[in-house]
Amino acid sequence: MYTKFQEHLQKELADIEAAGLYKHERIIESPQGAEIMVGGKKCLNFCANNYLGLAGNPELIKAAKAGMDARGYGMASVRFICGCQDLHKQLEKKIADFFGTEDTILYAACFDANGGVFEPLLSAEDAIISDSLNHASIIDGVRLCKAERYRYANADMADLEEQLKAAQKNRFRLIVTDGVFSMDGNVCPLDKIYELAQKYDAMVMVDESHSAGVVGKTGRGVTERYNLRGKVEILTGTLGKAFGGAMGGFTTGRKEIIDMLRQRSRPYLFSNSMAPGLVAAGIRMFDMMSETNELQDKLHENTDYFLRRMKEEGFDCKPSESAICAVMIYDAAKSQKYAAKMQEEGIFVTGFYYPVVPKGQARIRVQISAAHEHKHLDQCIEAFKKVRKEIEG
Repeated sequence: MYTKFQEHLQKELADIEAAGLYKHERIIESPQGAEIMVGGKKCLNFCANNYLGLAGNPELIKAAKAGMDARGYGMASVRFICGCQDLHKQLEKKIADFFGTEDTILYAACFDANGGVFEPLLSAEDAIISDSLNHASIIDGVRLCKAERYRYANADMADLEEQLKAAQKNRFRLIVTDGVFSMDGNVCPLDKIYELAQKYDAMVMVDESHSAGVVGKTGRGVTERYNLRGKVEILTGTLGKAFGGAMGGFTTGRKEIIDMLRQRSRPYLFSNSMAPGLVAAGIRMFDMMSETNELQDKLHENTDYFLRRMKEEGFDCKPSESAICAVMIYDAAKSQKYAAKMQEEGIFVTGFYYPVVPKGQARIRVQISAAHEHKHLDQCIEAFKKVRKEIEG
């Protein structure tokens, strides 16, 4: 049987390659940072989620080493069987305090948090109303749940209201949205979502993966941005982006919700606890976030500078209130050419195309970091100008 299946896969892969859409993994030969080594060549990294530049931070590395020295390398079990360490409880409290919530549950990744949040809480009597551009992990999590599904156009409050009206027949209603939509960089209109939730008796869940550490005056995400800290029932997020860039996810929110997830959330019940080194670094990271706002301020200034300069040079960039700058190319194959030529110029970026974004909406997603200096941003802009001339003529 595998011979036939192998031929099928080979043809599918050849078709992907012929269309210019094959995803080639590039190998980084250095720590993550503003400058990295790729294929023996120094590049500026503009495609990492390293928004605060903490992926190689010496304080976090020191904390991770101390955590391993004190508590070992791994947990080798799930929490409901073998318990957890005091470090895990400390990190959960740090996260809850940071977001102004009541309790937190840790996961291996936010994909697990989103995959494990819906099914334990909602049944066929209930409704999930989801933004059309929500992350794949939310989509997959919703699929695992028997609740009735409703979908509204991205950040379209008129459409959301119509879906809420249709869902009034359901017992419980949960509106689900990304805080920052990772392909466009736009921030969800949480103030309006919250108003509609109050009007139509619904709960709200926000995935803060691309917004935590970035959005809001002190980086506490979209609930801070809209003065709604502690009012949203469920937040999910990751330690793998702005918060150090390693591994680990979480759900934080109302106490009873977190309690129920501890009882029934399958990714939590059947996956190992986070490693002590990662947990210890996470604790230190949240302490650092509370000590200074310097990194958030620099990130916001860098992003404003880059977008302004790119628009002055005539590039088509989507509006952004985050650290994600979508430079629109539209053609999928051309976006791949742009990315390849940008790397030749020492700029590490990625072209995104269908099915990650809608057909005809291919783009280069530029991700800004507090680790970038203006000279790095200027070098990226100059590379875009040179590559545009080579490709567009």
